[in-house]
Amino acid sequence: MKTALVLGAGGFIGSHMVKRLKKDGYWVRGVDLKYPEFSMTEADEFITRDLRDPDAMRRVIRYGGQSGNFYSQIVDKFLEPFDEIYQFAADMGGAGFVFTGENDAAIMQNSATINLNILEQQRILNESLSVNKTKIFYSGSACMYPEHNQLDPDNPDCRESSAYPANPDSEYGWEKLFSERLYFSYHRNYGIPVRVTRYHNIYGPEGTWDGGREKAPAAICRKVARLPDVGGGIEVWGDGQQTRSFLYIDECIEATRRLMDSDFIGPVNIGSEEMVTINELVEKVAKVAGKAVSKRHKLDAPLGVRGRNSNNDLIREKLGWDYQLTLEEGLTRTYAWINEQVKKENLVKDEVTKVREKIAF
Repeated sequence: MKTALVLGAGGFIGSHMVKRLKKDGYWVRGVDLKYPEFSMTEADEFITRDLRDPDAMRRVIRYGGQSGNFYSQIVDKFLEPFDEIYQFAADMGGAGFVFTGENDAAIMQNSATINLNILEQQRILNESLSVNKTKIFYSGSACMYPEHNQLDPDNPDCRESSAYPANPDSEYGWEKLFSERLYFSYHRNYGIPVRVTRYHNIYGPEGTWDGGREKAPAAICRKVARLPDVGGGIEVWGDGQQTRSFLYIDECIEATRRLMDSDFIGPVNIGSEEMVTINELVEKVAKVAGKAVSKRHKLDAPLGVRGRNSNNDLIREKLGWDYQLTLEEGLTRTYAWINEQVKKENLVKDEVTKVREKIAF
């Protein structure tokens, strides 16, 4: 049985990857600061640890068998490397978090520290055991592409070869670029097998949908779901003419697994080429919801680049993969899930109101 370590297993993509790996027959250890928020983890073992701590990382990357092993109870000499490591642990993006400037230092320090810990502790383990079998996946981001190639909303250039000269539009993007280069450096100097992607706006059920770190599809679905059945107006950041493409979570997981099973190390885009304006995204969500929705544009809101769209030429060539689900199909599934979360939220509010009314009397 193959073994896998999923770092960031309490998050959106990480928790979905755990489910897929279990279906594929892996023994899986998940690690994160928190458990998944919206469903029970399917990991064989789930450990809550801060991966910025080198000692915590040293322990979690060592595998000690399948008999309910809690890593701190295993003597180091009996431990061995995992077959695969999936690295999703990071300070998550979202325009409301990335582009304010208030979180720049934390974004760069936290994510870079985790990636340095992973690679250095794996190097030490490999050298101590004289093995080098662990394949490490790094979930990079399209946010590392140069801002100057994404000024035209109708013709953004996000080919893998367009990354240099580097000029990401945020510290989040700069950290992603640094970490991507870090993984390739450890591959060149120490022979550690790596696989590196550049994700393009992954969305779907069980993703963050409120609080400022959610991506555009979740934010729009939430705003529309909170409207009455007859519809109403929602706030749209910017003029709505900025363009993006969005990839449904199941397709992201499939492409990632194909990359890990291949000999191609990347970097490679994993995304959809179905580019839409944010105004069009709102219209698609309104159609799915069956509501009449008007837009109020907030022109001083955080935005990011004017245009971004995945270019899938390389992944089609190397892996034979391409996205299958249309944006409307993915939004239909995502809106249904977020609408249920809003209903639960409303039920809680109703119960709180009832309690307050009783206290008042």
